[in-house]
Amino acid sequence: MNIRSLQQNKVRRGPSRHERMAPLATLPVFYKLQGKKVLIAGGSEAAAWKAELLAAAGAEVHVHAERLDPVFADLIAAPAVSGSYVWHQRPWSAESFALMQIAICDAESEGEAQAFYCAARTAGVAVNVIDRPAWCEFQFGSIVNRSPAVIAISTDGAAPILGQAIRRRIETLLPPALAAWAQLAQTIRKTVNDRLAPGPQRRAFWEFFVDRAFGAPPEKGAAEKMLRQANALQPAETRREGRVTLVGAGPGDAELLTLKAVRALQAADVILFDDLVSADVLELARREARRMLVGKRGGRESCRQDDINATMVKLARAGKHVVRLKGGDPMIFGRAGEEIARLQDEGIAVSVVPGITSALAMAAQLGVSLTHRDHAQSVRFVTGHSRNGELPKDLDWAGIADARTTTVFYMGGRTAGEIAARLMEMGMDPSMPVVISRSVAREGFERWTGTLRDLAGGMTIIGYDEPVLVGVGSVFAALSERQVRVTCSLVSAGCQ
Repeated sequence: MNIRSLQQNKVRRGPSRHERMAPLATLPVFYKLQGKKVLIAGGSEAAAWKAELLAAAGAEVHVHAERLDPVFADLIAAPAVSGSYVWHQRPWSAESFALMQIAICDAESEGEAQAFYCAARTAGVAVNVIDRPAWCEFQFGSIVNRSPAVIAISTDGAAPILGQAIRRRIETLLPPALAAWAQLAQTIRKTVNDRLAPGPQRRAFWEFFVDRAFGAPPEKGAAEKMLRQANALQPAETRREGRVTLVGAGPGDAELLTLKAVRALQAADVILFDDLVSADVLELARREARRMLVGKRGGRESCRQDDINATMVKLARAGKHVVRLKGGDPMIFGRAGEEIARLQDEGIAVSVVPGITSALAMAAQLGVSLTHRDHAQSVRFVTGHSRNGELPKDLDWAGIADARTTTVFYMGGRTAGEIAARLMEMGMDPSMPVVISRSVAREGFERWTGTLRDLAGGMTIIGYDEPVLVGVGSVFAALSERQVRVTCSLVSAGCQ
């Protein structure tokens, strides 16, 4: 079956150019304050934070306060990183607003807040009274600082905690090195514009620049090297080179993605994703990225691997950044080796972003150490079926049956009965603890615990309609013990 017939997610498009802008609670504006005067009324710690922010933007901060909080005093005593401070050891007055660009007050009362607001409006100065939205013409948002790249988040004062949470999410997407790349862009922009004509050449250079900006910091001499490359760039060479990134989507929970995986999703042109990749993970991808389902799921109709390989090659040759998004880790039972080999044969750049494999997510969810020193000295991850859906013929059953090894079978639901039989044939104790985990790190997670002799019956209880992991080893005995303790505590409490 080919990929086209399996595509279920249409390309997401932005709003029509004829649609009107949705209402804005506030207008986001980036205001240059270098060398300009601003007023701070009050010497509190809250006022100090605002003063530091304004000085960082290059402002001349005039502070009107009879006394300063020790934090504020230390701030003024230390050299400002950009702007400067002037302390007027007296309360603010109407004359304080002269030549000021903006005015901020930490008012001690509602009356002072109103008076400050009215005085600022009379003077024609934009005003903010800290923590009093009724007397504010503008608010300070949460800031992600990669200056000269600066991101501000506002909730219009309604939910500052939400704004901070959004900031934390954005912080994870933007590497600290982005600041150095933004500074480098400032340095070379004029030279690039002088050397490269508008259109394909200049666009190709900046696309190459942006691809690198979300990686490691620029190395020494990067600017001159990139300028030499720009100068040598010919019109016929401006077509963007495609590449492929194999990305581990983890077991399902989007919060288990690595930062590097999220950044790859944000930079993708096309995403080829497996059936087990959750919708929450796809939500983190760039909105403009084309999404193509290439369903790879045991026991269900799947896209041929050759078709997936051919599609990656075709898209990369068209200059696309292709993300091959795989459940768990791409290098564990994911056919990544076949995909990497094909791409390398075609001369296409390929990289790998690892993910959390489902066995490790299961251990975390169950609270079980797979290599607890009292039970196991090693751990094995074993595939539970081969290409034809049966157990692989060449498994080392003697090694797997070692009682000092924890074994996790992937895709072993339909072969669970045979797995148990083979292990017992090799001498494993039929009372060896086992666990079956269904939908690990997903909605609908369930587990069954028991012994090896009952494994087939446990699968009947768990069912075959969702992915399962089968864990075998004495480390799982703790799960049964916990269940016994919970049952005993309920009985002792009268829940009989």
